[in-house]
Amino acid sequence: MELFNYWRSSASYRVRIALALKGLDYDYRPVHLARNEQFRESYAAVSAARLVPLLRDGGTQLTQSLAIIEYLDETHPEPPLLPRDAAGRARVRALALDIACEIHPLNNLRVLRYLVRDLGVAEEGKDRWYRHWVETGLEVVERQLAARPSRYCHGDAPTMADCLLVPQIFNARRFDCRLDHVPQVMRVFDACMALDAFERTRPEACPDAEP
Repeated sequence: MELFNYWRSSASYRVRIALALKGLDYDYRPVHLARNEQFRESYAAVSAARLVPLLRDGGTQLTQSLAIIEYLDETHPEPPLLPRDAAGRARVRALALDIACEIHPLNNLRVLRYLVRDLGVAEEGKDRWYRHWVETGLEVVERQLAARPSRYCHGDAPTMADCLLVPQIFNARRFDCRLDHVPQVMRVFDACMALDAFERTRPEACPDAEP
């Protein structure tokens, strides 16, 4: 397998965690988003979306982190990243989507660049935008976790929801977001970071990481 990703991309980090939880080896292919390497002809020929992550597994190419994680779960079912029961799977997917659909799209690199370059938003205003959507989005996740507390997002083993939660907290800390209002979120984050699969795939550990 080959994983095209960027060290600071939270969507890429999600997939790295999933691969590590399943003990799967892959070749790391860096694509530097801040330098616009995703738009180069060599990568455009691989990815129609010009986004990361992209997983190549033999003749199969997959984009979108949640689709990749579900593919990995179906092709390598142990350990499972989705519960066996339908209600559990729905809850884990909902928690993952609370992050992937309600928080992340509002603060990814493309959006932040548009705010600054096209709409003329100052850096301070951009950062306020970022913090607002992350902090309010995590409040939703907090309420979900508080309603049904467990060691991880859902139960006593990490799931796809944890694969998404941890990278979002890394981003939140990078932009100095307030996190004291989400104690359940941070408790789960700490439990995840005690596991090797989350720790060794963190952004700073990537081969293309920058100081």
